[in-house]
Amino acid sequence: MNKWGDVMASSLRVKPFSTAVALLLCALLACSMGADTAVARAAVARRISMAYNGPADSEKNAVHLFAAAFREYVENRTDGRIQIVLYPDSQLGNEDERMELVCDGLLQINVASYAGMAPIIPELFAASIPFLFDSYKAAHKFFDEGEYWRKIQALFQNRTGSILLEAVEEGEFLAFTNSKRELKSPKDFTGLKFRAMDSSQVALYESFGASGAPIPWTEVYMALQTGVADGQMNPPMYIIIGSLYEVQKYMTLANIQYSDQFLVVNGDWFNSLGKQDQDIVRRAAHEANVITRADVEARGDERVEFIAGRGVKVYYPTAAEMNQFRQTGQPSYITWLKGQISQEWIDMALKDAAWANKEVKKVEVFAHVDRGARPLLPHIRRDDRGRRAFGHSLPWGPLPTQGDGPAVFRGNGCVLSDGHPAVHPYGNSDEQGRGHRQAP
Repeated sequence: MNKWGDVMASSLRVKPFSTAVALLLCALLACSMGADTAVARAAVARRISMAYNGPADSEKNAVHLFAAAFREYVENRTDGRIQIVLYPDSQLGNEDERMELVCDGLLQINVASYAGMAPIIPELFAASIPFLFDSYKAAHKFFDEGEYWRKIQALFQNRTGSILLEAVEEGEFLAFTNSKRELKSPKDFTGLKFRAMDSSQVALYESFGASGAPIPWTEVYMALQTGVADGQMNPPMYIIIGSLYEVQKYMTLANIQYSDQFLVVNGDWFNSLGKQDQDIVRRAAHEANVITRADVEARGDERVEFIAGRGVKVYYPTAAEMNQFRQTGQPSYITWLKGQISQEWIDMALKDAAWANKEVKKVEVFAHVDRGARPLLPHIRRDDRGRRAFGHSLPWGPLPTQGDGPAVFRGNGCVLSDGHPAVHPYGNSDEQGRGHRQAP
């Protein structure tokens, strides 16, 4: 049994020939039909598959935006040596099946959620401690520069042989919703029933005096509609995707947890690439994430406004109320977490998060929007005319081809970290949605 099998045998039911495997083999066969044998072999050799959850819609699904940007970068920078076929909407199987495929080498690239990663690397749950980050930028610093994330990457590769490249931003910070009453502090949760994604969320709800029950995403709308559950927590993006605003009356934006998924690539495939192409794949992962992060932040206010426009009452906790949430919820979650992983990982995540929060506060000044008490919420930066720095839409075009540094968004434009202007300043637009081309 390979290393992945050793780790996963007790957690997954590994099928010798799963539906996901059959689908993938059919897809690869279809790529080669109609071509002579030599040409077909060459085409298949450079065509790789990338699978993920959610629709193939960049407006609704940040992970699809990431995948499209990743593909564009890789194909452009390799001059077509590597071509990527995207499989959204879990076409190649559910979370467990896709992890089986990528770790066994039948799928080259997978974007996995915490649910898909947890059976392999439960230490990752330390990054989802509630109220860990004060802002998007702090979460980015945690994953881009922190010791905890580097050790998680090494641990994952050691256990599976596959490579964990990037923590992909998939939506806004999680928000509470419910159908009964406004939630301004932990005491307001008493007696309510919440849908939970897993046992970690059950522990959080119980710390507030509510109850939680695991309910699959596909059944959440019905559970809320019928009263099986009074509430749930998700990023505003998923509240819109699931039309949950139709069956919920209240939403509290409490920065519960940072919302991310994880880019995993098969180790054998990655190691078969030359050094140049490995560097391109690594750079593509980060550059695509920079674009996705900017888009998530830019659309955050709009998504909240959309939900409010459908009759949901939105509440922004005060600083004092946020402290109550943190002081009540965090210890209970950590107590639950100690039963899953060692104290070392918890301490490392807490230390890195505290460092990231502090460092961001040192260097960044937020342009607060006058919309009530929102001192701890991540804010959208605005230019000197009060417009969103990243605009209302993400104009699409080729990825930056000048310079080697990651894209840096400044004011009302976009440049690479080495100072060169990007070919297309992603997400920056005027009131009519036209992209600006000037460098800052």
